[in-house]
Amino acid sequence: MIEQIAAAMKCQNYRLAAQLVKQVLQKSPQNAWAQLYLGQLHEVSGKFVLAESVYRQLLQRTTNTKVLTQARQGLQRIEERLQQQRQQAIAASTADPQNTQIGILILEPIPQEIKTTAAQKFAQIMQLDPYTARLKLPTRGWKLYKSGKIGELRFLGENLRAAGIPCFWTTLAEIEKIRVFQVSYFQSTTPPTVVCHNEQSQQRSIAFDWSEVSQRVTAQLPIFEQVVDRDVRGKLQRKTQTQDYAQFCDLHLPERFCILRLCDRSYQFQQGCEMTHHLNNQTVRLNWNRLSNFFQQQIPQANVQDDFAPFADTVLDQSEMLGHLKSHINLFRRTETPWDPAFHLYSGLALIKAVSSY
Repeated sequence: MIEQIAAAMKCQNYRLAAQLVKQVLQKSPQNAWAQLYLGQLHEVSGKFVLAESVYRQLLQRTTNTKVLTQARQGLQRIEERLQQQRQQAIAASTADPQNTQIGILILEPIPQEIKTTAAQKFAQIMQLDPYTARLKLPTRGWKLYKSGKIGELRFLGENLRAAGIPCFWTTLAEIEKIRVFQVSYFQSTTPPTVVCHNEQSQQRSIAFDWSEVSQRVTAQLPIFEQVVDRDVRGKLQRKTQTQDYAQFCDLHLPERFCILRLCDRSYQFQQGCEMTHHLNNQTVRLNWNRLSNFFQQQIPQANVQDDFAPFADTVLDQSEMLGHLKSHINLFRRTETPWDPAFHLYSGLALIKAVSSY
């Protein structure tokens, strides 16, 4: 009957071939040739995932060299066909000028217990080998996976989500729409009112309700200084070292699509309402910690995003992409550093995710 199946396949009589394959597999489910023709039937009907699964199982189970050769050839055909479909889909998704805007694709953490399965799906979608795919998937914090045209990133992201791999994407233009206000101090806490500066360095006050704050984003950014040191030969040399860290806390108001940004280097602890008066004679670190504790008491409902460090590891080398972002961070820097726009990107992504969930 295998010869009859081969003849039906050669004549493209796929209905007859399918009937014959079914009969053989009912009697002998492990018949390698019948399994091979089943994979080919899936392939000609466009069921590439099923065909690929059959071919890979044959590679693992059979020792018939002719079947193995044809199974490998089938996998190669599927890979070429999927690559062609992928290129066509990406071309269609970026045809609209709106879809050519620069965007980023962010991978969200994968539970360790499902990482192996997720890596196999990720490898197929991103056309990677399984080992590399496993290394690319994060288990802690967000990971910037790719930047480029938003149409292509949306296409990839939708495929990842369909495979159960959490991710999200956005354009840099959307990040740039976020209003950022640099908080100088709290004028009042009931209702909360801050004295701050807008993007044009104009002073103003903003009143809001604690219930508007959906999340706090906290991080510390390194302060670099030029120092003189001796190398192994005792020769003096100048190098840049991290001398300290600046503490940041962003309060997100998603309904207003804005961020209230506080920094321990610029917050005026000696100013404002009674809440801060007892902080005057303390160190900056103690003042900042007590201010943070105050926020915990006032907005316990707010989500806390504090995994900036692992995210920064995935984005700091993306200098071209970060160069498109204004950081809205007013630390004194002798030279520019990617840490500042990286934090603004992290905080902005958190706000955009909060807005999308409303």
